[in-house]
Amino acid sequence: MNEKNSAPVRDARTLGIPKMMLLGLQHMFAMFGATVLVPIIVSGYGLPLSIQTTLLFAGLGTLLFHACTKFKVPAFLGSSFAFLGGFAAVADLNSGKYAAMTGAEKLPYALGGVVVAGLLYLVLALLFKVVGPYKVMRYFPPVVTGPIIILIGLILAPTAVTNASTNWPLALLAIVTIIAFNIWGKGMLKIIPILLGVVIPYAVALLTKQVDFTSVGQAGFVGLQPFVLAKFDVSAILVMAPIAIAAMMEHVGDVSAISATVGENFLEDPGLHRTLVGDGLATALAGMFGGPANTTYGENTGVLVLSRVYDPKVVRLAGLYAIILSFSPKFAAVINSIPPAVIGGVSFVLYGMISAVGVRNVVENQVDFTRSRNLLIAAVILVSGLGFNGTGGLTFAVADAHVTLTGLAIAAIAGVGLNAILPGNDFTFGKTASADGSADLGRY
Repeated sequence: MNEKNSAPVRDARTLGIPKMMLLGLQHMFAMFGATVLVPIIVSGYGLPLSIQTTLLFAGLGTLLFHACTKFKVPAFLGSSFAFLGGFAAVADLNSGKYAAMTGAEKLPYALGGVVVAGLLYLVLALLFKVVGPYKVMRYFPPVVTGPIIILIGLILAPTAVTNASTNWPLALLAIVTIIAFNIWGKGMLKIIPILLGVVIPYAVALLTKQVDFTSVGQAGFVGLQPFVLAKFDVSAILVMAPIAIAAMMEHVGDVSAISATVGENFLEDPGLHRTLVGDGLATALAGMFGGPANTTYGENTGVLVLSRVYDPKVVRLAGLYAIILSFSPKFAAVINSIPPAVIGGVSFVLYGMISAVGVRNVVENQVDFTRSRNLLIAAVILVSGLGFNGTGGLTFAVADAHVTLTGLAIAAIAGVGLNAILPGNDFTFGKTASADGSADLGRY
């Protein structure tokens, strides 16, 4: 089944129930490390995002996505790294009503921004259906999306160093583990470098008695997820909403990759508008009740390549496994006991790779920086993002409310606006084999 010259399996029932269940378990392991890493990192910003709730909505979101796409696309929806910068920015909001808030009080507003970002997917899906992707994507070319993705990683970089500096040996072990398995790993080990980058240093921390198990002993084996209802505020929405631009490009890239892997054009059938609706609804649902934004996962595309079993039913099994795990507070407590230095080491690689993906997005789509137009757009995006992020953003009053635009929000607005205004936009969606397929923030 794993040989490259073997015929792909499109109906997993022919393999028998036990093999189907094992294949579903393989998909769950592939998504697991990255999916639970997001709530751990966000909690490190002071916003207590729940691992249980994250796993629940990864599973439910995956099943919802499959329903929206006529059960045809073998994709898993896990936590999106694209929104990490947004959570960090909301945690840093200190103007107006946010000045006296704790992280727990800010979290619902960050989730409200996630909901709105998910709903923007639906708007884009409608535009794709009505006017077609070629006209819509002219407003989001790689000269805009690439620098925005680069900014997400660069803005987050200081937090990775801060966490790693609490114990550099553990952090360096995490970095080395991820690099080693990503470059030299074989089979399934090459698919899960992030998971291994957490597990191996964690095992070392256990052996050297650097793990606090107090909360693990107090947690029950079975319990409900701690839901948090989203709240809506203009400042938080303006932080999160622009990130949807990068996340949508990630989605297009992942669906393209899955299509190429399986040998079916999912951009046409069931259609990109349907996959966007599925992803958007999953993200909005998660944000509404306490989970992070979801996105299609490149790790699970890697499992499709490895196993050559293309039946979406196997991926839906992984979604069910995630839902079952979400009902264990003790399991979540074990995950939360991972030392900050291990998370710092993993983030060290992850944040850098996010920025590198932005560079790849620009390079693979052959953005010509000898043209003043492109150079100016990228320059304004980068300086706006980093500059305003360093000064706390831009705060202004609207009626009786204070609205804060973060560096990333200002950069996105400036980039999209300049691209629309300046003459010479010659970007054509899908003009090259690699075009628009490189913004995969969930692929390693």
